[in-house]
Formats: sequence, structure tokens, C-alpha cells
Amino acid sequence: MLSILIPTYNYNITVLAHTLFEQVSLCGIPFEILVFDDGSNSELNIKNAEINNLPNTKFIAQKKNVGLSNNRNALAEAAKYNYYLFIDGDSLLPDSHFISRYLESIHENVDVVYGGRIHPETVEPERKLRWKYGIYREDLPANERLKKTYKCVLFNNTVISKTVFEKIRFEKTIIQYGHEDTIFAYHLSLIEAHVIHIDNPVIHGDVDFNTVFFDKTHKSIENLNFIYKNKLIAPDFVTFLILFNKLKRFKLNYPLALIHTLFYTVFSKNLKSDQPSLFVFDMFRLSYFCSYNLKK
Repeated sequence: MLSILIPTYNYNITVLAHTLFEQVSLCGIPFEILVFDDGSNSELNIKNAEINNLPNTKFIAQKKNVGLSNNRNALAEAAKYNYYLFIDGDSLLPDSHFISRYLESIHENVDVVYGGRIHPETVEPERKLRWKYGIYREDLPANERLKKTYKCVLFNNTVISKTVFEKIRFEKTIIQYGHEDTIFAYHLSLIEAHVIHIDNPVIHGDVDFNTVFFDKTHKSIENLNFIYKNKLIAPDFVTFLILFNKLKRFKLNYPLALIHTLFYTVFSKNLKSDQPSLFVFDMFRLSYFCSYNLKK
């Protein structure tokens, strides 16, 4: 019935895999757990391979890095059951009822179930940027996510039917980090998939360091520009692009691009500090998009 699919990269997934195995085994359903490392060639894969000793569980270290979208597609291609649970490898389960809550939500007319994500109550100062963004922008209860049913679907913790997944699949041209879920969610909206939101969050267990998330954000903005210019998504589906198009209409993208050049050092210093500002983060993202969009 359920294929649990875990994409990972250079991370120890043994605790997550064992916890999921224990929970799903108690539910008495046919299942499998598949974990694919995306070509990290990490020494951690030696430890990860130990989960192959668990029944119905497989770890594969892929030789080539193909990006998150293609790694998820590969997991789905290898899966054999009618429902997929995609869960990020750095997730922690909050309690022992995680799987059973999902099973209660799966019905014949339901295509997608998103459980949400929460962040730890505290993190080290050098992880505050990603943590703040998660706490204030992503950690929404189900009733809030329902107000933007499709836009709030992420695939860090999502059940989807095999039938619907095969109609869409993740965009294979997206190789680097960023907006894989945005494109998928947009296509869910196009086919009017039946999406429900429940309160069944995972805990984000490995919050990025400020420096890492700052670098990842560059890649995410570059991906969004690629998506925008190649018309892979309707701009009005993404709030960020709606704002950009308004600025562009009044040619305000030019001064914002200049702001990026003039204040990049200021942005970088703040966002890598132990007191990063989300306002500064928003200004950095918007100005970088304006700058990058003019060049590419």
C-alpha cells in the first residue's frame, strides 16, 4: 500500500529509517522504505547501508548527483505501491502516531496529503537565518495552509497517489537547489488534484548554518529566474513573481538591481550574523532576483 521514499545527501538517515520502520510495521499494511543518496560519495553511506538489513527496506548510494527533483523521480520509479510518502532525510518524527495519522487520511478520492513541518524551539545562533525563515514563513498549521491549498504544498512530508504523481513528476531540468516543489504544486493546481492538509508535521532536524542557507538562497533565486524565463510556471502562482512583475512594470527592477550591487556586503554581513533580519533577507532576495534577471 505505502512506499516511503527518502531522498538524502551526505546525511545519516538510520534513526529516521528505523523509526519509520517501527511505526509502519505496527500498522499491519504492505510497505517498503526506499532511501537514495544523491551521489554524495559520503562515508556516512557505509552506516546508511545497514538499513538494508531491515525487511522491505533498501538504501542505494547513487554514483552521480542528479539533483533533488531527479532523485525523487528515481525513488518513485523504483516504488511499487499505490501511495508514496515523500519525507526529507533530515526529518525527525514528533511522536509514535505519525504513520497512523497519514493512513487515516488516505481515501480513494484524496490525491495529496500534506502534513506540514515545524522547527525546533531553539537553535544555535549560527543557524538562526534558516530557523527564522522556517518559523515565520513555513511552519503553518493545517487551517492556515488550507487558505492557499496548492501554494502551501511542500514535499518534505507528503503523501501522494501514484496515479497523480505519474501525471506530473518533478521537473527534470531543475538540477540545483530551489523551487522543485513550487513547479510540482503548480501542476497539481492545473489538474485540480484533491489536496488536503493535516496537522502531522515532521521536525526539521538539520537546520542549515546561516552561511549554507545564504549560499543556497542564491541558487534558489537563480532557479526561480530559470523557471520564470522558461515559462515553466504562471507568474501569478508565486507571490514573489507577482511582486517582481509589478516592480518591473514601473521599471523599479533597475534601482533594486543597483541596490543589490551597492548593499550586497551589508546583506551578507547581516544574514550570516547571529541576529539575521527577515526584512534584510527579503530585500536581498528581491534585489538579487532583479539583478540576476537582467543578466540572464
